[in-house]
Amino acid sequence: MKVTGFSFIRNAIKFDYPIVEAVRSVLPLCDDFVVAVGKSDDNTLELIQSIDKKKIKIIETIWNDNLREGGKVLSEETNKAFRAISDESDWAFYIQGDEAVNEKYFDAIHSAMKKWKDDKRIDGLLFKYLHFYGSYDFIGSSPGWYQNEIRVIRNDKNIYSYRDAQGFRKGNNEKLRVKAIDAYIHHYGWVKEPTAMQRKQETFNKLYHDDSWVEKNVIKATEFDYAGHIDAVAKFTGTHPIVMQERIERINWKFERDISFNHLSVKNRFKLFVQKWLGIQLGYKNYKLV
Repeated sequence: MKVTGFSFIRNAIKFDYPIVEAVRSVLPLCDDFVVAVGKSDDNTLELIQSIDKKKIKIIETIWNDNLREGGKVLSEETNKAFRAISDESDWAFYIQGDEAVNEKYFDAIHSAMKKWKDDKRIDGLLFKYLHFYGSYDFIGSSPGWYQNEIRVIRNDKNIYSYRDAQGFRKGNNEKLRVKAIDAYIHHYGWVKEPTAMQRKQETFNKLYHDDSWVEKNVIKATEFDYAGHIDAVAKFTGTHPIVMQERIERINWKFERDISFNHLSVKNRFKLFVQKWLGIQLGYKNYKLV
């Protein structure tokens, strides 16, 4: 069984993306790894080159900054990396620049890839998610966060990145058939030093909207107001991936939240009730669970 990891990145240093940790978190499960590195305003290319010269294959790309609808440019860059994977690979392990996998899930992930490798009915593997917010001590607890997503896909070039690169589809807009596995992706996209997070907000929204929308809807500030942008969080009681430890130790800001101040909408309270007592997850699902 051959597994190739893949990802994309641009301006990782400027916007404080943990891309090195993301790649290293899944590299032990991969025989090689493809990274599409967009032309950057910082030393992102050199950063990726420093990870593992034996395993990492770099594709230098130029992002289409005129593509400002629904984050489509993110899917475009994801597809560039995926298409560069050799036909020899059985599986492709996707990780975004603000995600990581805890090493305690390696056995479960490897076993699932091996078990379903020859079953062509299975297009991918579905992971659970933890969305960290404000600091490494809190996770978003509202149903508004996506609970699951596909991160391992069969190396079938009929599969492609969907919408803003959150998930995948195949052929004529067909949802992938997936097996759920007992493994989590740690999503750190909402844990950054507040000034870096504010810069990200101002720039990232340009991938989805035109200048007039950004001017009207993105608050101008020096630092991102974490407390003012969240409805509900919970304390994280688990462990972070080993590759994240150094970054966590460098944290130089403080985010605290009294969880008794959580204020879920009626809609989200109903979703939580249904999920807790009936075991039914309501909302959008970009996959077919087998």
